[in-house]
Amino acid sequence: MINDDNVRLRPLEREDLTFVHQLDNNASVMRYWFEEPYIAFVELSELYDKHIHDQSERRFVVEHDEVKVGLVELVEIDHIHRRAEFQIIIDPAHQGHGYAGKAAKLAMEHGFSVLNLYKLYLLVDKENQKAIHIYSKLGFEVEGELIHEFFINGEYRNAIRMCIFQPQYLEKYKAITTF
Repeated sequence: MINDDNVRLRPLEREDLTFVHQLDNNASVMRYWFEEPYIAFVELSELYDKHIHDQSERRFVVEHDEVKVGLVELVEIDHIHRRAEFQIIIDPAHQGHGYAGKAAKLAMEHGFSVLNLYKLYLLVDKENQKAIHIYSKLGFEVEGELIHEFFINGEYRNAIRMCIFQPQYLEKYKAITTF
């Protein structure tokens, strides 16, 4: 369990799959993850079983006062090159309360201080200025633009790749929590 005030991250468990399924079936949420919504619960359960022991992934439930408010993930963890992709979803019903920033910092702390990663990167829709603003405040910097990278709702979308490196993170935040 990873804590910051009243926001915490805990490992994704089987009993969380109903919550994940609700997020996965929300087209407006999945649009920003560049994934097709409407995954079947059986398929989600099979994915969970397949990846539960996968060392290239860390998936966490974001909780505020023991209420599930989102997911944060470090995926495509590459232990040789010491990098991972960062992903976050905050349930639309819980957006606007600062949970994304707190959860992101906790996940970044885990990635840089526990997993000893050197680089975290993410992909964000170029039109998602709210997310780009949050990521920039957290210390992520634009690495480049991917043209027509994703096909969503009948059109190709450009994505921005952003990253933050361990030394910059440690300088900006030091240790914000205890594990």
